[in-house]
Amino acid sequence: MQKLKDVMSQSVKILNPETSIKDAARQMRDGDFGLMPVGENDRLVGTLSDRDIVIRAVAEGMDANTKVRDVMSTHVIWAYEDDSVETASQIMSDNQIRRLPIINADKRLVGIVALGDLATDAADIRSAGETLSDISKPG
Repeated sequence: MQKLKDVMSQSVKILNPETSIKDAARQMRDGDFGLMPVGENDRLVGTLSDRDIVIRAVAEGMDANTKVRDVMSTHVIWAYEDDSVETASQIMSDNQIRRLPIINADKRLVGIVALGDLATDAADIRSAGETLSDISKPG
């Protein structure tokens, strides 16, 4: 059974909730990130996705200096680094998400898993395809 700590990206950049969405968008562009964790006082307090910026900020006419705090998702779904790839796949499917923050036993952010990280062999690729299909279903 493959664990998430074996497939996750460990070089995770964390946004401060007081960062402007303009600066956050630049960091996302430069790092090729679709989602960034938001941390405050050594705790994960939210996530910011490219979709959050578009739907909650741009579509509502907010200024580029709007703070990340004002548009981030505060309901953070995560998994433990010792959880299996199958567990992550199920969490992502159930919650229709493509990226999943990973925490350790001390509940500290240690990585992030994207849907593509879960596919390491043919069976995983089929499973990832099924998860993507579930994620893409209208809610």
